Amino acid sequence: MDPSELREKIKRFRILIIGRANAGKTTILQRVCKTRENPEIYNSAGEKIDPAVLMASRERGVHDIENEMVFQNNPGFVFHDSRGFEAGGHSEFDKVKAFIASRSKEKYIENRIHVIWYCIPMDEDGRSFTEGEVKFFSQCDTGSIAVIVLFTKFDALYDDEFAELISQGVSRKDAEVLAPQHAKEAFANGPQLKLLYNRKSNQRPPRCHICLPDMDKDDADCGPLIERTAETLDDDTLKQMFVSTQRTNLEVCMKYAVTLSLARHLDSTQAISSHTFGKSDRHIVNVLGRWFPLTSGVSVLILYRA
Repeated sequence: MDPSELREKIKRFRILIIGRANAGKTTILQRVCKTRENPEIYNSAGEKIDPAVLMASRERGVHDIENEMVFQNNPGFVFHDSRGFEAGGHSEFDKVKAFIASRSKEKYIENRIHVIWYCIPMDEDGRSFTEGEVKFFSQCDTGSIAVIVLFTKFDALYDDEFAELISQGVSRKDAEVLAPQHAKEAFANGPQLKLLYNRKSNQRPPRCHICLPDMDKDDADCGPLIERTAETLDDDTLKQMFVSTQRTNLEVCMKYAVTLSLARHLDSTQAISSHTFGKSDRHIVNVLGRWFPLTSGVSVLILYRA
């Protein structure tokens, strides 16, 4: 079936987010969905779970990865949450492994996991991989599901670089400007990435990673996460689902509408401005529109004719 036709039948993009406590998972999901509200939780039968009941379950240490998290500001995303693998977390690891295997076998694509975001915090208590995280990347078979590591709270590393620059005689003003770039450079050559992508110890490394600083700020930008996720998805249908579901980055919609759809419908030697509006153009407008969230044909037509 043509990817564009399949997209019409798949209404929600499903993400499994994994991470230990205080890894910043909920904050990231709120940024992706452009909201400050907490998500609504539904069980596997689609029944909404009362927040009080859910809190009581959490206090008892009960957690169900099958539950669906949905933010009303963008119900096109469905999130499944794993608590991560604290202190080895063998039981939780087995649950996640079974969940991924089960979802991979789902008959309908909309019920499968489409991408995994694995959150690892970079604040003082979380700069080293836990036993469970090492176990996940060495033993958990995610099949064709793209896994992206999110190094959250990355701005915690800025303080170290700031202090180092100050010790070298750099002014506080300049050190504040230079610290983020120094942190990125030091991290790129640091032990975390060497371990993460070392196939001798990790037989199943992630597709890629991204560093996310300052996600707790009001002006936090999750655009890089949206772009990296779209780039990582190698299936055009999943890519189109993700790009058209997110509502935070219009540029990424335009990018893929042009590079993947428009290019297929226009001869490379024929300028867009030379077209006369006809059935072919209407078809192109419809195809372009599939990359945009909540977009009317009129607004896409304006972009196309411009």
